[in-house]
Amino acid sequence: MTTRTLNLDDALYQYLLDTSLRDTPLKAHLREETAALPTARWQIAPEQGQFLALLVKLTGARRILEVGTFTGYSALCMAEALPEDGHILCCDLPGDYNATAQSYWRDAGVESRIELRLGPALDTLAGLEKAGQAGSFDIAFIDADKANYPRYLEHALALLRQGGLAIFDNVLWSGRVLEANPQSADTRAIQQLNLALKTDERVDYSLLPLGDGMGLCRKR
Repeated sequence: MTTRTLNLDDALYQYLLDTSLRDTPLKAHLREETAALPTARWQIAPEQGQFLALLVKLTGARRILEVGTFTGYSALCMAEALPEDGHILCCDLPGDYNATAQSYWRDAGVESRIELRLGPALDTLAGLEKAGQAGSFDIAFIDADKANYPRYLEHALALLRQGGLAIFDNVLWSGRVLEANPQSADTRAIQQLNLALKTDERVDYSLLPLGDGMGLCRKR
């Protein structure tokens, strides 16, 4: 028995995957293709993708907002968990990986559930608010430029319905959150977000040591 979260060595992590990951050849192939990219570190872990899919089903989500889509793995996992009339709005910048994401969504048969909007995410989110979509999303998954995490939080809380869930990836930042005087704006922003969320009365909050750390915020 233990009173704290375990550290997973390679063998125990492989056991976790072997005994829990309900994978498909398509998703495995997408992870393999993504792993060959110079920016492969942007990809979430497979157990995180499965966890996101479970959250979609637990919350009965129909409308999802994703900030940071990359090669489309997280969006694919969530789209497969949505009902047929569900919808994911993905925000990302133009890049070669956009075509990879759309190709896999098409092969998985979920392309009709996903809308990809290219451009600065902060502009897209502000536009959604101006268009009267405040309070209309069930889940917001944020995994984009870390320096803007505090700003993404404010937009997410505006766009989520009451009881909706905002999920932030990389909130443990490979341990760099422990730096006393970080030079990186990304590190400082994640530290700021973590400290703010602990006492933010607008949300119920839990930080999970899953992947690189996932912060779950339920809008009150």
